[in-house]
Amino acid sequence: MARNKRAAVLSVQRVEHRAKSSPQITPRQREILRLVALGHTNREIAASLDISVRTVEVHRFNLMRRLNVRNVAQLLRQSLQHNLLPRNFGSK
Repeated sequence: MARNKRAAVLSVQRVEHRAKSSPQITPRQREILRLVALGHTNREIAASLDISVRTVEVHRFNLMRRLNVRNVAQLLRQSLQHNLLPRNFGSK
């Protein structure tokens, strides 16, 4: 009995760990991420979303901080690993 209870506790802890490791991003951040992944500049993103360049910069900064990355290549890699972008993203 004790062994089953312990196994259940470990199972719950694993599920909680997975839930914590997947970062939550806002719909706007997801939209910015998609446009960054397509190769758009901050200025192009700002123009297409009708927001300021500074706002785009802040969204990108928050995304990078949340995913604990330092550059766009790492941002895209982590986004794919956390399923924030579809696996077939960008393929034709």
